[in-house]
Amino acid sequence: MFQGTHTALITPFRNGEVDTEAFRALIDRQVKGGVDGIVPCGTTGESPTLGRKEHLRVIELAVEYAAGRIKVIAGTGANATSEAIHLTTEAAKLGVDATLQVCPYYNKPSQEGLYQHYKAIAQCSDLPIMLYSIPGRSVIEIAVDTIARLAADCPTIIANKEAGGDPERVTQIKAALPDDFQVLSGDDPLTIEFMKRGAVGLVSVASNLIPDVMSNLVRAMAEGRIDDAEDIQAQYGTLLTTLMSIDTNPVPIKSAVAMQGHCTDELRLPLVNLSAENTAVLRDAMASYSLI
Repeated sequence: MFQGTHTALITPFRNGEVDTEAFRALIDRQVKGGVDGIVPCGTTGESPTLGRKEHLRVIELAVEYAAGRIKVIAGTGANATSEAIHLTTEAAKLGVDATLQVCPYYNKPSQEGLYQHYKAIAQCSDLPIMLYSIPGRSVIEIAVDTIARLAADCPTIIANKEAGGDPERVTQIKAALPDDFQVLSGDDPLTIEFMKRGAVGLVSVASNLIPDVMSNLVRAMAEGRIDDAEDIQAQYGTLLTTLMSIDTNPVPIKSAVAMQGHCTDELRLPLVNLSAENTAVLRDAMASYSLI
């Protein structure tokens, strides 16, 4: 279901509104770049600052513009279970292929709370669910035992996006879960190490900018061409590190895509644009790869 490269899409804005034409063009670029799916309304899509109707409209547009050419995995998670259920049931009506469910943030629930949260969401629709463990944003992670319990009790929970920065978590999940439970990397620079340990793909930030590169890297790993994948990693490692290190995601990636002229660099508060110094760093990195 989730093998391959799935782009965590930015949401382009213009004058405070979603820029629908830029969004369409971004999705067309993803299709041409060879990705397997797109993830609208995730962290990279600035979901915390999208209104509920706006959130669903972005998902609707993603389904319309993808037009069956690639999968649409809608970000419908929330830190309120009722909101996640509402977004998920509405996204199902819009025709998405699956949903991404972020670990509830700020509330800091117990593992039992996480279990009940995800179980309630799984019971609201038949959509396949990818859990999303990202302790850097949520403070807590979804424990391996909790993932195993959910997978056993909820047939639609079939994958986990792992964004905790520890490749050994993949090994632990693969050991504790059935063989058909899928793990995806949530960190572009760690994709190779994750896939060496059994991950089946990547939810990528960088593929907003270089969809062909990230798709080729993941495909090489899936086909056992590790040397080819490592060559790509070595070539683009500096760019990947720059995108993840100079500011909070999605600020650098939206700035990078804007530098190519595909959208504005407009963000919503409390996010603000890159400093002049970091803009220069990013521009230099982009230029060194002939991306601008």
